[in-house]
Amino acid sequence: MPSNQLILLPSAPDISESYSAADEEISRAISRAQENLLRQQKPDGHWCGELLVDSTLCSDYVVFMHWCGEVDAQLQRRCVRHILKRQLPDGGWNIYHGGPSEINASVKAYFALKLAGCSVDAPFMQEARATIMRLGGIPQMNTFSKLYLALLGVFPWKYLPAIPLEMVLLPSWAPFHIYKMSSWSRAMLIPLSIINHFKPTRILPGEKQLHELYPLGTEQADLRLPRSENFWTWRNFFLRLDDTLKFLQPLRIGLLRQRALEAAERWMLERIREGSDGLAAVYPAMLNCMIALRSLGYSKTHPVYAKAEKDFAGLFVDDPDDFRIQPCLSPVWDTAITIISLADSGLSPEHPALQKAAEWLVNKEVRIRGDWAINNSYPEASGWAFEYNNVYYADTDDTAMVLMALRLVQPEDSQSLNDLFRRALGWQLSFQCRDGGWAAFDKNVTTPWLEDMPFADHNAILDPTCSDLTARTLELLGYIGFDRNAKCVRDAIEYLVATQDDDGSWYGRWGVNYIYGTWQVLRGLRAIGEDMTQDWILRGRDWLESCQNNDGGWGETCGTYENPSTKGIGPSTASQTAWAIMGICACGDLDRPSVQRGLRYLLRSQKPDGSWDEDEITGTGFPRTFYLKYDMYRQNFPLLALATYVNHRSGVGYYPGFYRCDR
Repeated sequence: MPSNQLILLPSAPDISESYSAADEEISRAISRAQENLLRQQKPDGHWCGELLVDSTLCSDYVVFMHWCGEVDAQLQRRCVRHILKRQLPDGGWNIYHGGPSEINASVKAYFALKLAGCSVDAPFMQEARATIMRLGGIPQMNTFSKLYLALLGVFPWKYLPAIPLEMVLLPSWAPFHIYKMSSWSRAMLIPLSIINHFKPTRILPGEKQLHELYPLGTEQADLRLPRSENFWTWRNFFLRLDDTLKFLQPLRIGLLRQRALEAAERWMLERIREGSDGLAAVYPAMLNCMIALRSLGYSKTHPVYAKAEKDFAGLFVDDPDDFRIQPCLSPVWDTAITIISLADSGLSPEHPALQKAAEWLVNKEVRIRGDWAINNSYPEASGWAFEYNNVYYADTDDTAMVLMALRLVQPEDSQSLNDLFRRALGWQLSFQCRDGGWAAFDKNVTTPWLEDMPFADHNAILDPTCSDLTARTLELLGYIGFDRNAKCVRDAIEYLVATQDDDGSWYGRWGVNYIYGTWQVLRGLRAIGEDMTQDWILRGRDWLESCQNNDGGWGETCGTYENPSTKGIGPSTASQTAWAIMGICACGDLDRPSVQRGLRYLLRSQKPDGSWDEDEITGTGFPRTFYLKYDMYRQNFPLLALATYVNHRSGVGYYPGFYRCDR
């Protein structure tokens, strides 16, 4: 092509004039971003941004109020406004920004609106109904969603899989017991097993029923879960077992059932006591817990139920224009990332804001042997949870991020910090799984056939090892003096080699998606001292560059969990652009056009207040089921990316910090 016909990318800068470490434009952007974050710091030193999710939480709460028979009319109206605000043009509701209508979210929204008094003849209800039927209607919903319908008599209990109470009595050596499930599944299923036992149903009047959402009607249709075509599959085995359990239900030994009921109640009560902001401090376990407590006979005024209700109300966002419910709160996670962003971008380790934030984090260390201790015999409790108070569920992701943050702040008491690091690092290392990777909450909770259990269709029954958590642990280890000669490091690197996709990318379990996973792996490998010029590593860099958008940014949608062929495709976002820039910077060569165009995108899109706009969801709860928009991601990760570029350009690499492993 003749040179006069070349088409330049719209945002491509003059690469011959790439940004320097001292570039005034970058310096101004960093200062604005720092000021923005410092303004948001809470008086006690922490940060906590909002977690934004889909409409299902408000929908479920309307259903809950009607099941209780205690409808707060004003709160219901506010929930209805929120639900209607999120209706899509085709009449349905989605589970992530820009995504298609999804059956569970759509039925829940329709049901909540109908319960709240919306006419089925209203145009928005007709449109919703048409989309729901196009998606297959109520029979296509997952088990947990159907159970909420059953509570109000609009789905038959007999077609729901049994959640046997007796599972809480099974010993740890049994092929199946509750600690072979993920922590979040336990927290959901134990109260659900109580609910399943009592089947506490409030029958609605005929005009509130949902007959119109059954394609073949409720009487003619076989609403049982479909079996696999092959005779012998784990799914078919569990479905036949479910049939057997239902057949034997009347014959179950009363004393055994009573013992199981008491054990399940005791398990639940232990985990909602002081030290936990509700069961697992997360929706929907907290909502299920309230239903279970009411089923057990706890009155609204009982102190236990009153605490559970208060904890749940702590998730409400009392916005007068758009009331909404958060799935949980993220103060530890947000505080750790923000400390790292501020410290890496030049705030002094003695800065009062960092000192106060570090003190807050130190006081949040969990010293209780929680549920993790069943599968991990490490003797000393430590770690950090995601939320304000969640002592049973510290996790490796938060712990690694917190330790990376604390090492950047000048300690007032170095001995105390060394003791904390020793304790927390030992705890973190003890979670390395058999395959060399790290999971979030438990160790080796990876039994694949459990995913075929009838009540495991929420795609979260296991706690799998994943590349992003493994690489984050490597990043931490590299910063505090480990190298690839350590066995734990060698095993982790082998895991990352084995989990790399053919195109060079890595799957992101806890952030969307391949951009997140690939960035974290490249960053972790650099920190641990891996040779970043190796072909397998450069393939990760090249993949990141291959999916850069024409505007210089990067984006990827939650749809990639359903369809990996769309990986790396989506509208540019500030957080994903930041991740990609940091991933490419980890491989060296800061003058690559991709880096310079990415920097230009961040600088161009920064708002006057120092933040960035971001409508898309870039956080992951349960892939294919539940997604989170972290409001802090659009504020702290772009700052960290700019700081990373400046530091690498200056030859800093990473700050040594105030803790070094003395192995």
